[in-house]
Amino acid sequence: MASGRLEKLLVQAYSTPDHAESSLVDTFEAYVNPSELTLAYEMEYDSAQGSGTTGSRMDFKQVKPGDLTLNFFLDGTGANGVKIDVQQQVEKFQAVTGYNGDIHRPNWLKVAWGTLQVKRCVLKSASIAYKLFKADGTPLRATIAATFVDAVEDQTRVAQAQDSSPDLTHVRVLEAGETLAGLCERLYGDPALYAKVARANDLDSPRQLRPGTRVRFPPLEK
Repeated sequence: MASGRLEKLLVQAYSTPDHAESSLVDTFEAYVNPSELTLAYEMEYDSAQGSGTTGSRMDFKQVKPGDLTLNFFLDGTGANGVKIDVQQQVEKFQAVTGYNGDIHRPNWLKVAWGTLQVKRCVLKSASIAYKLFKADGTPLRATIAATFVDAVEDQTRVAQAQDSSPDLTHVRVLEAGETLAGLCERLYGDPALYAKVARANDLDSPRQLRPGTRVRFPPLEK
């Protein structure tokens, strides 16, 4: 960070899938930031194969929900200058990411750290490895290995999956023969919205655009 201030990775729990601020339940703050963070994603295709051919078309279906994997290190020895209760922190993580009896399901989560894009997700799996103990069995060190999976609300997910969705901003480069009204018909289902798009792009002559012109198509209401 430019300010030099240490930013801790946060896992925030919400009781509603839209992650509204009013539904914030609790927050888990990483004791030590992870040294490695893995983002995994997968494309799904239909591997249709024509009769008499050896290849397949691999028709695109969807982007599957992605995974985020990271480890949380907890140290109760005070070696890092801060002495914590390891078991208490483990239980805090479990409470934030686990089952919420008020909504009868696990919490919806946001994972945020520095400049990384905030991930809206739910806990997919977690394992806790205790590394060091006092003589009475009290844990002094532990590592939580957690995997989170995307959990975007339906409206946003559907919009992201549809390249022509009017709920997303699109940038198009006009090709020969294309018109602003025609693209509005394709993206919004209403060619009359070309005037609003022209105003959004500060276009003085929307009917006389040259091929190669870049046009931004923002979300618009009919």
